[in-house]
Amino acid sequence: MTTAVNNSTPHLAAKVADPTSPSDLLVEMRNLGKSYGYFRPFPALQNLNLTVRPGEVVGLLGPNGSGKSTALRLLLGFLRPSQGIVRLAGYDPWTQGALARQAVAYLPGELHLYDNLTLRQMAYFLADLRGAEVELEVRQLADMFSLPLDTPMRHGSSGMRRKAALVALLAPRTPLLVLDEPTNTLDPAMRNALLDLISQGAKQGQGILFSSHVLEEVEAVCHRVIILRKGKLEAQWDGVELRRGRRIRAVLGGPLVGAPPDGFGAMLVVEAGRLNLEVERFGPEVLGWLALQPISDLRIEPLGLGKLYHAIHGAQELGA
Repeated sequence: MTTAVNNSTPHLAAKVADPTSPSDLLVEMRNLGKSYGYFRPFPALQNLNLTVRPGEVVGLLGPNGSGKSTALRLLLGFLRPSQGIVRLAGYDPWTQGALARQAVAYLPGELHLYDNLTLRQMAYFLADLRGAEVELEVRQLADMFSLPLDTPMRHGSSGMRRKAALVALLAPRTPLLVLDEPTNTLDPAMRNALLDLISQGAKQGQGILFSSHVLEEVEAVCHRVIILRKGKLEAQWDGVELRRGRRIRAVLGGPLVGAPPDGFGAMLVVEAGRLNLEVERFGPEVLGWLALQPISDLRIEPLGLGKLYHAIHGAQELGA
């Protein structure tokens, strides 16, 4: 029977864990690696350790060639690992693919839809494969994304097709969502609606692995952020840690009074009568120091992921 839902917002509550599953981790990668070739193997992914738990949104970032797509293909059982262990809802996706993929809904970066089907037909067909009833959820999600239910996919624009794929993906409320560039081709209003659904799903126990090149989206919804570079785990951060940093800019009317307080990871630059300050932790002590300064035109902005990502990959790789 279909779960009761709120009349205004689609309900994305997920089954947090299948009691028959051998693990409560939705995603588990340990020393995972994949190499291509025989005589001179090329390592596309090396020694990746990554987990996703119910109720957690994990961002997976990296430029093209960093290993993101390889990691997702290994997770979904499309590739066989060269080393290490990967588990999806406790199952080996390569040898137990049918069991593993019951727990996941996957949105690829490049869509290949059933062009002869309507949104309604496609969503029902995919839900039937799981034994799920999604009539109410499909109607609510279609209304949210302003989608016609009975227009064949072949007549849809790229934005409509992506929204249709999202409806079919979100309706069954699987324990895990794997989203690869989900907001690609969406307009700002639809993008914000999707990010709200992701946050709501996490609060209701759904695990989400979220890959995107849009740093602001990752910062907005992710509890943890994983950055890959050249097939290796380069760094990872807690989402709260990233969101508490600030970039402070102001016009100076005189010399500074003292130095910024210690222990806040401050980077201060004073040039041509302007102050530029970046702090990893923003609090009353920093505000107190700013109150002593002869400043005007004060601007305080979230530091976000941009500086950290730029520091690891450099300006050229960010655009790759």
